[in-house]
Order: sequence, then C-alpha cells, then structure tokens
Amino acid sequence: MSPDEGPTGTRSPAPSPRTRPARGAEGPLVELRRAAGPLGVLGAVVAGTRLGEWLGPSSGLLLLASGLVLTLAGVARRAGAVAATALLLGGALLATAATQRALDGLTRSPLAVAIDRRDDVVVRGSLVEDPRSGARRFGGTRVLVRLRSWARPGDGTWQPAGGRTVLVTTSGDPGARLRLLEAGDRVELAGWLAPLAGRDRHLRWRHAVARLDVVDLTGVAGPDTPLSRAANGLRHLVLRGGEVLGPSEQALVAGFLLGDTRDVPEEVVDDFRASGLTHLLAVSGSNVAFVLALAGPVLGRLGLRGRVGGGLAVLVLFGAMTRWEPSVLRAVAMAAGSMVALHLGRPTAGLRVLALAATALLLVDPFLAHSVGFALSCAATAGILLLAGPLRRRLPGPGWLREGLAVTAAAQVGVAPVAIPAFGAMPIATLPANLAAAPLAAPLTACGLVSGLFGGVLGGRWPGLAAALATPTAMLARAVEVVAALGARVPGSVDGRGALGLVAAGCLAAAVRRAGSAGAIGAGGAGRARR
Repeated sequence: MSPDEGPTGTRSPAPSPRTRPARGAEGPLVELRRAAGPLGVLGAVVAGTRLGEWLGPSSGLLLLASGLVLTLAGVARRAGAVAATALLLGGALLATAATQRALDGLTRSPLAVAIDRRDDVVVRGSLVEDPRSGARRFGGTRVLVRLRSWARPGDGTWQPAGGRTVLVTTSGDPGARLRLLEAGDRVELAGWLAPLAGRDRHLRWRHAVARLDVVDLTGVAGPDTPLSRAANGLRHLVLRGGEVLGPSEQALVAGFLLGDTRDVPEEVVDDFRASGLTHLLAVSGSNVAFVLALAGPVLGRLGLRGRVGGGLAVLVLFGAMTRWEPSVLRAVAMAAGSMVALHLGRPTAGLRVLALAATALLLVDPFLAHSVGFALSCAATAGILLLAGPLRRRLPGPGWLREGLAVTAAAQVGVAPVAIPAFGAMPIATLPANLAAAPLAAPLTACGLVSGLFGGVLGGRWPGLAAALATPTAMLARAVEVVAALGARVPGSVDGRGALGLVAAGCLAAAVRRAGSAGAIGAGGAGRARR
C-alpha cells in the first residue's frame, strides 16, 4: 500500500491545503494558537513573580500549597475552561510563593547580623563561577562564592552559612591567586562583610546577599562533587586543544564553545558589542545541538531509555561546563523536555516546548525574570520559531541561503523588543553583521569542538596534527573577528522610535501587497465572469 492509499487500498484524495496545511507552511498565528495554553501559563508565572516582588519576603507556604493544589487539579482535568483557569491561577500562585521565598532567603540570612555590622569574618565555600577581572577602572578580581560556613577571626566556632552567596572582591596577591581557580573549587577566605551597594545591587538577582572584601586566601581545594570534577576536566581538555591558536583566536573560540570571554581583548569585545554580535560569545542552543550530535554515535548504541538517560547526562555535563549561563539553561531545558516527551510517547516541539521550559525555569529560580540574557535567549528562540518559516518561503535564492537569512533575521526581530529597552538602542549594523557572521558561527562551533577534543587528546604526542586540526577553527575565528570589526565601524543605531517606525513601514508594505493581491484576484474573477 502506498502512502497515498486509504485503508481499503484505493487512493485517497489529497487533503486540501485550506483544511490541513503542511506543517512547514503554517503561519505564526497557527503556532501561537497551538501553544496558547503553555504561553498563558508562562504569562501567569511572569505576573506571579512580579506580584511576589511587590508583596515582599515571606515563607509563602499558604500560596505554595494553594498553587500546588490548583495546578494538580488543572492537570487532572486536562482540558476545558475549569482546567485552564486552575492552571493559570496555580502557576501564578506558585511563582508568587517562589519569589517571596527567594526574597526571604536574601533578607533572613545567617549572615545578616554580620553584614549589618560589617564584621571581619573567615568563610569557607565554593566558587559559583570562574573568577573575572573587575571593570577597567576598578581592577581586582570578582567572583560569586556560595558559603558553607563562617566564623569570626580567633573565635574558632564555625557556623553554618546556609548556602548563601556573596560577591568576593579582592586585589593584589589574593586576587592573582584567586584568578587561577575555577567554578567548583573550594576556598577559605578572610575579609570583612558589607551590604551590596551601587551597581553591585543587581547581583541580588543572582542570590548574592553581601559583598566580601577579601584580604587573604587562606585555603584552596578542588571540587568535591563528581559533576564539577568531570566538567572542569572536559573544559581543560577542550581549552588545551585550542592552545595551538593565537591568543585572540584562542580566547574567541573559548567564548564560542564555552561562553568563557575572560581572555577576549577589550577592543574585540567592544567590536562585537558595537556590531550586535555579542550573543555569539554566549553559549546557545546550537552548541547544545552540536554536543548532542557528537554524543550521538555512543548514545545510538543504547536502548530508548539509555538514550534518554545518556542524553540527559550529556546535557547536565555540558551545562556544568558552561557554568549554567541563562541561555544554556533555556537550551538544556528545551532539549531535556523534548527528550522526555518523546520517551513518554507525547512528542512536542516549537513554541510549546519553549513556553514549558521557561515556565519550569522561572518556578525553580524566579530571579531569572531579571536576567537580560535569559530574556534575549527566549526572545530569539521565539522569533525563530514564529518567523523563520514565513521568511524562508518569501525570500529569493537557493534553499541553503534562504534558510540562513531567515533564521538570522527572525532571531534579530525576536530580540529587538528586549534589546532596545534593555540597552537603549540596537546598532544599525546588527542585521547585516549577523547575516555575515551566521554562516561562520555554526562551522566555527563544530570545528572548535572537534579540534578542541581531539587536539586536547593528541596535542601532547602529535602537536603538528593538533595544529592542523585547529587550522579551520583559526581561519573561521579570524573571519568572525573581521566581520565584528567592520560592523563596529558602521555608525548609527535604532532606538525605540526607530523600531516603531520600521514596524509601521513593514505593516504598510504588507497591507499594500495584500491589497494588490486582492485586486489582482478580483480582476481575474471579473474577467472569468465576462467570459
């Protein structure tokens, strides 16, 4: 029986495009209607985070219990107005309770008294991220540290710190030694506590409760968790494979592959920012896809459950390697959700997965609502899911060119409503620079991962082979750097008014085109009637 034949063997008529359009031909409105439920819950969760901030710190136990009951009731009903209402209210209450509890953790800290009194303390904890040099005019070293215990100097009585996070700032010899460490490493530090002030206050949205000005690094040890040890080991392997590159290319590849931009020269960072290419130095969904592709030959030998479990393990390991950047959180959550849904026999894709992933992440960490990186990642993904298909069908040229142009343009349109309010404007060069850099970014990521892994393994024995493997990576990195430098020279930017003008012009052009099409159809119909 051919695919076009019905159950009796006779050929069934092809379905009308009006009644059942092909999946790739569906427009943004169809995709939005399909994801209306998850998007509504996401909106309720975002509103709940704002309400929780307005209400202020609290244990939120009553709201938490009420939200759980309503959410479970909505899931049990599955469909209908009652289920939808229960899910919306449940999501909003859960987000409100989660936000209040997160704020309560900031204010009711075991360190609260010592912070208010600016006490001298000795602390023990683990680095949350890789240490960074301070701003150009301040210098020094800055890093977030999650504390396990603390004591007053000379007291000797260690008290639990409740896993609270502090911003560590230091300079001189302690700063130089601290910069040699990485996320997961354990430290013992001596200094004094102080409340967050000035521009550091935004770090409260990363759960920081205070600033610790360090005068001495009194102890260092490696990570105490298998995940941190494995993640750091693989990072070393990939970065060691790039040591055959020049300093600038090596730093750029580290940014492309792992989001590590600490060694990228300031002038190169400025070029990427001025040309609208900063997002290329942050790990995104394409990196996650390449990592899963590399693991594919191994995962393919496993059964269904083994593939799902192995895939989730790869995602967690890669997330730890990239220090769980907001864009990585989004990509990993979407990939994990798709894997689990496929395993359960309920495959889902597109905007629904994005909405569900963002909802889950905001419920786990409501402070992500203040992360510009998280918002940009979600907006770019939504733009691609909604607009890339229609743009691809309307653009001229070969398929491979239309695909790249459509995805790039859709992502830029998606991020504009977030980027312009956050940064004040978008460089005019953003779209052309991204169109030029996008075809280079994917092969650079793929070549960088392959040459980094194999170069890290083979570099010690066959340095010539490692250098040969890294040659395409170096060429691609230089090409992207040139695109950023050229884009940075283009003057001008688009602010909010300019963006509204462009939207209005686009709507007018679409209306004129639709009117012309309608006129042509009407004229054709009139001609047929006369005949």
